[in-house]
Amino acid sequence: MQRGVAKATPLCCFRNAFLSLKLLFMNFNPKVLILLFFWVCSFGQAQTTSSNPVTTALETNEVTHLNLPGSEPFVFKKAGDVELRLHVVKPKDWKVTDKRPCLVTFFGGGWTSGTPARSITYAKWSAKYGMVGVAPDYRTRKRFDAKPEDCVADGRAAVRWIQDHATELGIDPAKIVVQGSSAGGHVAAWTAIPDPVKPETASDPVPNPVPMGLILLWPVTDTGTNGYGGPKRFGNDEARANNLSVTGRMPAKMPPTLVFHGTADKTVKFENSQAFTDKMKANGNPCELVVFLDAPHSPQSSKEGEKGKIVKAKIEEESLKFLEKLGLVSSEKASAGAKTTLKEDEE
Repeated sequence: MQRGVAKATPLCCFRNAFLSLKLLFMNFNPKVLILLFFWVCSFGQAQTTSSNPVTTALETNEVTHLNLPGSEPFVFKKAGDVELRLHVVKPKDWKVTDKRPCLVTFFGGGWTSGTPARSITYAKWSAKYGMVGVAPDYRTRKRFDAKPEDCVADGRAAVRWIQDHATELGIDPAKIVVQGSSAGGHVAAWTAIPDPVKPETASDPVPNPVPMGLILLWPVTDTGTNGYGGPKRFGNDEARANNLSVTGRMPAKMPPTLVFHGTADKTVKFENSQAFTDKMKANGNPCELVVFLDAPHSPQSSKEGEKGKIVKAKIEEESLKFLEKLGLVSSEKASAGAKTTLKEDEE
């Protein structure tokens, strides 16, 4: 309710109507009296309705999609009354007897907003190169009043569900690469951390084995004081914030990782990705940081015009090289994909 606006009650509504009636009776104008009576009652009811809190769906104008074009939905988790779905994109020549590699891609939005409608693009992109693409949903604050820990739990549960249902999806459970952007990169990175987020969540499902590789786009890797959100995003609980930091919690052994980040990112600090990459390499893990000089957060966005197209092409080119190194995409498909990306960029 806005400050300075009193909440109208039915009693207040009819009291106002009665005073108006008394005034008009004194002037002997029955027609105006009747009109004013209904107007006052309608006004009171409108004030009562407008003071009610709106639902999160109305607040964000975001829809929790039951399905997305070009994909097949599956419920992978139930959290109370909420059914969480992932959206599977299969290559044209897919067969259930296949054991294909898989790209799981998570949307960003600061753990607050976003839907798989954002990340389905990369799932479809991977299907062009023979992979099964999957875009899972996860609970966000605006749609489900969720906490960052819920986002992480849902992301890990999604990858584990895919592994457990690999046979029906035509997937090799040991050949899964997880991708994510921004907070989705945080969710993606946590799928490679086997430890429970906290002791009381030890029974939550986690991927087994951990993903074969990670592709992280301007990811949230540090949630501490110098990272994204910091303690303020975690109810001013510094211990809780540090507990969800990827750089602080990741084990010594991590999957090969490809990171993209712009040096002018004012949302997620570039130095966080640099620190993450340095620690990965110090632990002996393959990790490459692709730097976009003077680029902002989400530099591939259409809002960036031609610069955005160049960044998008670079992401696809380097991602194909990474998948080829892992043996998940053939050199022929990777080479053809790079040529297609270059041609599209020139156009």
